[in-house]
Amino acid sequence: MQPSRIAVPPHEGASLSNTASRDSYRVSWNGDKDLENPINWSPALRWGQVVLISLLTMITSLSSDMLAPAVPMMMKSLNSTDLKLSSFVVSVYVIGSALGPLLASPLSEHYGRAKVYNCGNIIFLGSIAGCACSVNVSMLIAFRFLSGFSGVTPLALGGGSVSDLMPSESLGMAMAIWALGSLIPPSFAPIAGGYLSETLGWRWIFWVIAIPMALLTIISPFLLRETYGPILLERKAKRIRRQTGDCNYRVDPGTQTTSHRAILEAFARPTTLFLSSPIIWILGTQSAVVYGYLYLVFTTLSYVYQDRYHFSAGQSGLTYLGEAIGTLLGVFTVGAASDKVIKQRQKAQQTLKPENWLWPTAVGSVLIPIGLFWYGWTAEVKAHPVVPLVGLGIFGFGMMSVFQPIQAYMVKAFPVHAASAMVGVNLLRSLVGALLPLGGQKLYSSLGLGWGNSLLAFIALALTPSTWFVMRFGERIRIRGSGEEQAERQADGHADVHING
Repeated sequence: MQPSRIAVPPHEGASLSNTASRDSYRVSWNGDKDLENPINWSPALRWGQVVLISLLTMITSLSSDMLAPAVPMMMKSLNSTDLKLSSFVVSVYVIGSALGPLLASPLSEHYGRAKVYNCGNIIFLGSIAGCACSVNVSMLIAFRFLSGFSGVTPLALGGGSVSDLMPSESLGMAMAIWALGSLIPPSFAPIAGGYLSETLGWRWIFWVIAIPMALLTIISPFLLRETYGPILLERKAKRIRRQTGDCNYRVDPGTQTTSHRAILEAFARPTTLFLSSPIIWILGTQSAVVYGYLYLVFTTLSYVYQDRYHFSAGQSGLTYLGEAIGTLLGVFTVGAASDKVIKQRQKAQQTLKPENWLWPTAVGSVLIPIGLFWYGWTAEVKAHPVVPLVGLGIFGFGMMSVFQPIQAYMVKAFPVHAASAMVGVNLLRSLVGALLPLGGQKLYSSLGLGWGNSLLAFIALALTPSTWFVMRFGERIRIRGSGEEQAERQADGHADVHING
């Protein structure tokens, strides 16, 4: 196979030209027929990869949320009565999740996504077994941290993998399928966890996670393909050098991953982007607050329904269905609506920009405070147990209307180094998700469910203009942004492209 004459984006192909003699040795994709480019794989293979990554994300996310309704039983079993520790056992997973991408993301941009997925799977499986065998709270917390650190890999890299595989007009629904893996477990896992702890004991929560994870750990090395463009181009260049005996063939310098300088840049990039990009701070803060609210509600919901409505552990697990239904509706509604808008812009031959994926956040940023007001005040007055859950359903729909568009925006705004860009968003989100629930019990005991949730709703309302700001001024910020942001625009021309049908 002959290499192309000029470097092209590792997405959706590009026209080839022979502009200079030095370009004759530059290895890139051979247009939209090059089957080495993941975007040109068959639909079945591409969607199969998305589903597999979503399954990995789902299983690892179960560890975070399945334990919540069993915490009172678990604390009693381990002879602890510390309420702060009871919340920390749940949220320490999120601290591990905050730190894991700092290692996983740069490693994936140097060694490839598939290798990092597979290594993370092995470590996660071992840490889950450690949780199941814990004999005290300290041991459980340590293994919970390790499971969060390793289990976050599919969440940290998944958005980039989906972007590697999918054209713009299918990105919304593909992101929705992947998002199911991370956002459905917080809704359904506590239901299963509540009944498992009642019937088999809290340790079986971890064994139930370990069994399917063991299966995925075994099959992933055979089924999970490498999708990261620069890594695939490096392999292509290496093969061409071997076949031709000519050592001059190289990928574009901006996508090289094997040099010592590239290694150092890969590890420095997440920090550089995080510190220098206002967009990451703005969207990361919005995402972090919503994620923190999700975990605050989840770590207190079982206590609210057990104390206020006298539910058993199993019955209190069912209360998570309210948010689950809202999340499911949000996943598919937002994904389908986003793809429809993108297709309409393509049909009208309008310019596509990353900001075009953000519009659902305008809906979500309003629904989130509405859901919190509803849940808080109906629970405060002890309305029928189902009524507060309707508010949580509204919250779940709004949450998906914020999370999905932000994920899609980040992989479009930082197409080559999406994993590194997402480190900042995930770091803020995970830290707030871990720390905010620690004050949940005190918040509700001081202000009550009504005013406590109202305070959260007012903060969410105050953040509403942030995504509107990015929609309006995001392109200008990116154009004038840091060197890393400008490099992204140069390295991948489809961050802002004119679609011809």
